[in-house]
Amino acid sequence: MTERKSGMVPLREALDHWISHRSGIAKRLDQADAVLSWADSVGPQVAAITRPESVTPDGVLRVRVTTPGWATELGLQAPRILARLNQNRKGRIVQIRWIVGPLDPTDPHADRTHG
Repeated sequence: MTERKSGMVPLREALDHWISHRSGIAKRLDQADAVLSWADSVGPQVAAITRPESVTPDGVLRVRVTTPGWATELGLQAPRILARLNQNRKGRIVQIRWIVGPLDPTDPHADRTHG
């Protein structure tokens, strides 16, 4: 952050500095982006039977999956999925928690081409 002669700093610069270095928000925003980038990370087949729901502050991604069989299969693929999710990410996803249940049909991130 560069301080002007008057001691004043532009608000945008101050906020960027605070977000990046002090607040922890940058890490949380980066973690939350895993929800938005889920379909790109896992591909259309897995995206069609899953919905990411949330990320905890300690990096646990909660993902709803349609059946216990898929939950088991995806659990075996978790290391590969985590590697893809964490590419170029500062806020690391450390674990995926699979929750078996119906997918929310009103989810705006739902892949409408598979249903």
